[in-house]
Amino acid sequence: MELDELVFDEKGLIPAVVVDDKTGKVLTLAYMNRESLRISMEKGLTCFYSRSRKELWLKGETSGNYQHIVSITADCDRDALVVRVNKDGPACHRGTDSCFTETFYEKEPTAFTLDALMELIRGRKTEKKEGSYTTYLFEKGIDKILKKVGEESTEVIIAGKAGDKKETVYEIADLTYHVMVLMIEMGISLDDIKNELASRHVIDHKVKQEKMTQ
Repeated sequence: MELDELVFDEKGLIPAVVVDDKTGKVLTLAYMNRESLRISMEKGLTCFYSRSRKELWLKGETSGNYQHIVSITADCDRDALVVRVNKDGPACHRGTDSCFTETFYEKEPTAFTLDALMELIRGRKTEKKEGSYTTYLFEKGIDKILKKVGEESTEVIIAGKAGDKKETVYEIADLTYHVMVLMIEMGISLDDIKNELASRHVIDHKVKQEKMTQ
């Protein structure tokens, strides 16, 4: 597609949604005109048009937080762009990773899944939330997380020994959550655990053979 095929508004601008190519996170929404888009394509760095200052600005020129362009894609109407980048630093002038950090509306999930919970926990590590217990655990580090896993394991044992099903379920849920925090901290995915469990039937078979021959 050629530059001339894009549709700019009456002010000669086109919105550009900037996305982190590695994480898929939306970093910012900015605007380009023909000149800033041409510069972006030539330099391989994002260059925008400031509507407030009415001038071009090369992202990172003063801060050093350049955004290296991976691709630029137009939507079906060719009046909006998605710019995928690898960034050198924070995308927002406030020093945050993304300009989109404050949630003003969030729909409650209709169905619970472990994958969704993992993403929620991961989000509390990458985008720290004040007052969040999960963020607190990540800030305290691996020793604190391991301590909580140990404490919750003990609670499961106590509840199970007492024969209290309801309390045992409650404590297993607590343990599961803290184990998932540990997984995020150590870069372990649910698929890693699933693959390990899937391989256990081979291991069990070998163990039984060894026991039988002893």
